Amino acid sequence: MIRDNIRDDFPTLKRKVHGKPLVYLDSTATSLKPYPVIEAITDFYANHNANIHRGVYLLSQEATELYERARNRIKKFFSVPEDGEIVFTKGTTESINLVASSWARKRLGRGDVIVLSEMEHHSNMVPWQIVAKETGAEIKYIPVTEDGRLNLEYYGNLLDNNVKIVAVNHVSNVLGTLNPVGRIVEMAHERGAVVLIDGAQSAPHIRVDIEKIGADFYAVSGHKMLAPTGIGFLYAKRETFEEMDPYQAGGDMILEVCLEGATWNEVPYKFEAGTQNMAGVVGFGAAVDYLSGVGMEFIAEHGWGLAREAREELTKLGGITLYGPSEASPGAVVSFNVEGVHPHDVGTILDMEGVAVRTGHHCAQPLMKVLGVSATVRASFYLYNTEDDIDALCRALVKVKEVFNLGT
Repeated sequence: MIRDNIRDDFPTLKRKVHGKPLVYLDSTATSLKPYPVIEAITDFYANHNANIHRGVYLLSQEATELYERARNRIKKFFSVPEDGEIVFTKGTTESINLVASSWARKRLGRGDVIVLSEMEHHSNMVPWQIVAKETGAEIKYIPVTEDGRLNLEYYGNLLDNNVKIVAVNHVSNVLGTLNPVGRIVEMAHERGAVVLIDGAQSAPHIRVDIEKIGADFYAVSGHKMLAPTGIGFLYAKRETFEEMDPYQAGGDMILEVCLEGATWNEVPYKFEAGTQNMAGVVGFGAAVDYLSGVGMEFIAEHGWGLAREAREELTKLGGITLYGPSEASPGAVVSFNVEGVHPHDVGTILDMEGVAVRTGHHCAQPLMKVLGVSATVRASFYLYNTEDDIDALCRALVKVKEVFNLGT
């Protein structure tokens, strides 16, 4: 793959918005899709559309092969260990809910502790709040330091024999902070706690080696890494999945059903009830192939470089408050506010200039409280963004200042 031509693979970038070329800076919310992924999905529906695992006819066999071949490619891409497995879900949110429902509810009780962090996405906070309320368990939070990192010393002091599970993100969706998950996992395991890592923002940007990280659970969303929406996975060891109750019941997750009850299918099918998002899985497989072709090392360095340059250029504009680690990170996120202008107004004016950014609390209201704001503007970069996009962002921010008579 020729890296100089990456942008040509993304048809959405050919669009104009309000008469101006689209500058897409919201990949943290969802990434654009390249032609190879779009073509893989189209080919599935056009030539292989049949339900999997259930038919003896050719189309069903082809669909099953495409589905399982994609699973194997995804496992290889994420270095899933031999005794590990991935269960396909709608994405990180469903994966976390699966763990909260099928693992935590059965094992937690009064006196037990769940450890989260203040920088978690609501999807890695609310499920645990529900579980805590139902079981009597307590939630404790790792604080965020002034420079946008997790306070590991405080985390170490939280860990005692009452802590049963630690659930934190690998990369913050607001600050772009790359958390030391290997160390976080090691510290938790020393006290006998289980660890879930929210990999929604790490998987698109860095080489994720699940075996090396050593987490008990790892959750990923495909749509943030070029795959279709509505597909992702949850990783755990097969032994762990076998000990967990099914999350949903229905077709394909059963081995045998009689009037008196049922027995469950083997892992991973035990947790893949009903007709799956087969085209989504095939598209996910095409997405990891595409990312492998570009190279995750290149993507990480490219994202880090763009985020660093964006922070530098925004600082030069003046009147802008930046949040998160000053050196940026491969998470390729830059969160900021224009002094004296509400983030939603900034986002609206940027949109009129063709620049798409996310504004709001980014499903991280507790973190907003830590930052002392109600919302921020978030520009997020990916492999198809360039320095020209940073220039366009800065020009649009100058327009914001002109509209609000803030000077330049």
